[in-house]
Amino acid sequence: MNDLINKTIKNKTILITGGTGSFGNSVVDTLLNLEVKKITIFSRDEKKQFDMRNKFDNPRLKFVIGDVRDRDSLNSSMKGVNFVFHAAALKQVPTCEFFPLEAVKTNILGTSNVILSAIEAKVEKVVVLSTDKAVYPINSVGISKAMMEKIMIAESKKYDKRSNIATILCGVRYGNVLYTRGSVLPYFVSLIKQNKKISVTDPNMTRFLLPLPEAVSLVLYALANGERGYMYVKKSPACSIKTLTESLCRIFDYKTGIFETGIRAGEKVHETLITKEERIRAIEIKEYFKIPPESQGLDYNKYFYRGNSIDLDKIEPYTSENTEQLGVNKTTELLLRLNEIKQELKEIKQKQL
Repeated sequence: MNDLINKTIKNKTILITGGTGSFGNSVVDTLLNLEVKKITIFSRDEKKQFDMRNKFDNPRLKFVIGDVRDRDSLNSSMKGVNFVFHAAALKQVPTCEFFPLEAVKTNILGTSNVILSAIEAKVEKVVVLSTDKAVYPINSVGISKAMMEKIMIAESKKYDKRSNIATILCGVRYGNVLYTRGSVLPYFVSLIKQNKKISVTDPNMTRFLLPLPEAVSLVLYALANGERGYMYVKKSPACSIKTLTESLCRIFDYKTGIFETGIRAGEKVHETLITKEERIRAIEIKEYFKIPPESQGLDYNKYFYRGNSIDLDKIEPYTSENTEQLGVNKTTELLLRLNEIKQELKEIKQKQL
């Protein structure tokens, strides 16, 4: 896989929107070990750019202050770019529930700006990063991310051999990545370090368990293999929140306990990465699913007058409830492989000396 990725990006320039986040830092760490020519980090947070510049200290990294809401700043940054990872987004459920129009401006209109700017600059490929929340969406984050996917797919349908559109548009979906900003693990660990009870919404909830390097590998897979309008999903195990908290208690020898708060507004009991309707056309490839668009081109007859007779009762969506379920032992093993958990344990041990 690395050979294919290296061949794909060798002497190429990559632009990452929202590149100072967890994904950006991790993918940059991977790409700088390969033969990429240049990586442009496009984001609006100068402090995070300053920290990232010092962290990597690499001449192949370029930092640009800009906002995906501003088409002009994108246009000037897109010149000479071969590939784009579109990671910029508003992701926090409570924030977007209070300010849904801001989610529209960044996640929907911002995505349109990125795609149109990339097409105009004749970028080779754009990979948009989506989320499980976009599947059967019930909150502002999910609705805006679902629309982001629809924009990508709609723009990809405009391509034909006679058009002037050379850019391949595709996307990936994944659930909450372990130990990234805003995810539940850092929050639980912070409570453990304060010797407070772990606050759990519902212990029977299930969540996919996806380490950050595997999320990065999914995006790089889409970069190397992505087809027009396709969405890509990585197969992942899951566990219940109860199992997750029991594993953390075991790792940190924590005995203070937990308390339930109840499900929050906009929160799902189980994560869904592929709908029933998408499973009809989804294709399994070893570790991945690839989901083709419902149709190619702009033939409206395919929507209004043609269809397929399918028994949906025999098809299941792909969820954190029906994927492989890990028990406490396996979940503990997985968590202990995370660098962040290793670092937390190391710091605790040093304090005890």
